[in-house]
Amino acid sequence: MEIAGFVAAFVIGISLGLIGGGGSILTIPLLVYLFHIQPTIATGYSLFIVGISSLAGAYNSYRNGNIHFKAVFYFGISSIITVVLIRRLLIPIIPEDLFKVGNFEVTRSLLTMLLLAVVMITASFKMIFKEATVQQNKSANMPYGSAILRGIQIGLLTGLLGAGGGFLIIPVLIFSFHLPMKKAIGSSLLIIALNALFGFVSDVSQYDIHWRLLLLITLNAVIGTFIGNAIGLKISGEKLKKGFGVFVLVAGVYIILHELFIK
Repeated sequence: MEIAGFVAAFVIGISLGLIGGGGSILTIPLLVYLFHIQPTIATGYSLFIVGISSLAGAYNSYRNGNIHFKAVFYFGISSIITVVLIRRLLIPIIPEDLFKVGNFEVTRSLLTMLLLAVVMITASFKMIFKEATVQQNKSANMPYGSAILRGIQIGLLTGLLGAGGGFLIIPVLIFSFHLPMKKAIGSSLLIIALNALFGFVSDVSQYDIHWRLLLLITLNAVIGTFIGNAIGLKISGEKLKKGFGVFVLVAGVYIILHELFIK
């Protein structure tokens, strides 16, 4: 199963490098189902993997002039503060056993996976139907204040679930800052990297981290990120987004079925 996990990490990296998001929301299912890491700890591991991989992709984008630093600043301040507050103040006080519905016990781990599945399914629809959404909102002009609020939303997502939020960041960069797709991807990678790494630093003292495993998974993801970034220079990431969206949808549905019915 570990070999399959390393291959999956490589694919996640390709997704990050190619389309600036999407792959990061598969990192927790990878850690939980293929490496058998407890979901709560997996969110912290995911922050490191996603953060380093996104940073590698952002570096490549910077070299090609595909980062809009003003957009990164508006997102970064609000989202980083939110991530740190969530990881330092909220996560440690959430108990593992939350509540019961009849004989069915809802645990923190179960809720984490179900919330992640909902985010994945939402993300999949955004990726599958993105073209139609862009056409309908062609003239949208979101003020910077709204971008800051979106930064808080993305900080909540990253802090609670360890997902980067690229599928939310990219539409805002396109609509609010009118960035071309490749520049939106590069800026998204840097925002994701900052959020995830600040979140991980907030976590590092709370868990006994298996560094060798974490670094091996991250290395595979980083290699995939460089390859995805190189491919993205030659073809449009837009063409791959729908297919990846279908994959994320299937993965999200699988998580719900696995957590509720297969266990």
